Amino acid sequence: MRPQELIAKKRDGGKLSDAEMRLFIQGVTDGSWADYQITALVMAMFINGLDPGEQRSITDAMLHSGTIMDFSDIDAPKADKHSTGGVGDKTSLIIAPVAAACGLAVPMVSGRGLGHTGGTLDKLESIPGYKVNLPLSRLKAVMRSCGFGLIGQTKQVAPADKKLYALRDATATVPYIPLIVASIMSKKLAEGLDVLTLDVKTGSGAFIQDLKKSKELAGALCQAGRSFGVKTEALITDMSQPLGKFVGNALEVYECLKILRGEPENSMLPSRELSVELTASMLVQSGLEKTHSRARAVIDRVLNGGSALDRFRQNIELQGGDPRICDRPDRLLAKGLKEIPIIVEKTGSISKIDTFAVGRAVSDIGGGRIKAEDGIDHAVGYACIKKLGDKVRKGDELGVLYCRNRKQAELVSANLRDAYTISDEVPKQRKLIQAVI
Repeated sequence: MRPQELIAKKRDGGKLSDAEMRLFIQGVTDGSWADYQITALVMAMFINGLDPGEQRSITDAMLHSGTIMDFSDIDAPKADKHSTGGVGDKTSLIIAPVAAACGLAVPMVSGRGLGHTGGTLDKLESIPGYKVNLPLSRLKAVMRSCGFGLIGQTKQVAPADKKLYALRDATATVPYIPLIVASIMSKKLAEGLDVLTLDVKTGSGAFIQDLKKSKELAGALCQAGRSFGVKTEALITDMSQPLGKFVGNALEVYECLKILRGEPENSMLPSRELSVELTASMLVQSGLEKTHSRARAVIDRVLNGGSALDRFRQNIELQGGDPRICDRPDRLLAKGLKEIPIIVEKTGSISKIDTFAVGRAVSDIGGGRIKAEDGIDHAVGYACIKKLGDKVRKGDELGVLYCRNRKQAELVSANLRDAYTISDEVPKQRKLIQAVI
């Protein structure tokens, strides 16, 4: 069947069969479909919709466009966590070593930051020497040694997704739930998991800001996981303000190390809390613990006792990084950065934070990328001093911008200040965990 026939069928509201969906994804993968034909069909899907059967078909076809990992010879439940992306969202670097120390095997395939959100791979590459581009054979060897590996998507894993996502991003067809589900789940299911926990963000820093829509996405992701035999649970979590203290790659790794060392500042505690809750979900779903309260107790022991930090130190060394940062987290912090305070201009309470604007400001000074091929500056970032509901006086510090020069500060300081709404109204406190699906 020619591409034009499939495009016309979907354009006119028809339903694509399993075989037709496989034909489409094969064309994406082997290059036999031109980019304009791929985007035409994706736009038809976006406009006319995919029903649950089509959603499963495209997920299955994308999953089988590459290698499905096999960790059956590792004697531990295989589990992972995936986040839909946020600002200051650094939990993967805590969850992986904690989960491994609790008895799980974690093959974590992660992505890079794009736009206002950070990426786990970019954070890891702020560790001197750390290698995220490992062959699957090396990933398995690392997992055998320390219980987890942290790598980027290889050409063997769901290769159709990489091409499709780039074209969706260029044609404004990213925010459609069935295609989001297919993109996320084709990569995660390729990890050969027993258990998956999803962190679906909602609020001003999330891709989907509406709680109802976030629940819809979470439900669709969980249904997809279960339909492929993977136990799946989603936590809807708050992204109405940056998570924890820092936004920016090296700064976020520093925060994670402070947590793993048992030395978190108060402003870092939300990062710890969310990491604990997500890991507890993984432990309960895997059957290693019967209840979330027992799982939390075990997690506290591996954090407080230092075994999670030991796992991270071991992993850093195995993946070519400098393990000395575990003993001296300040080794991550670049010397000579300018620290520019962002000052409150009126007295009141912080009633709203435009989290998207905070993430975008860090990206604009080099801490993120607009296009996938852009380079980044791992050192720059922002420290969130004041949080939602805090009372402030004129002249107080809202936060501190870490930048290379005054020109960068002038570029984003006003945007950072304007991201905070100061009023007489004290906002209703938002729970970090909004719902569990």
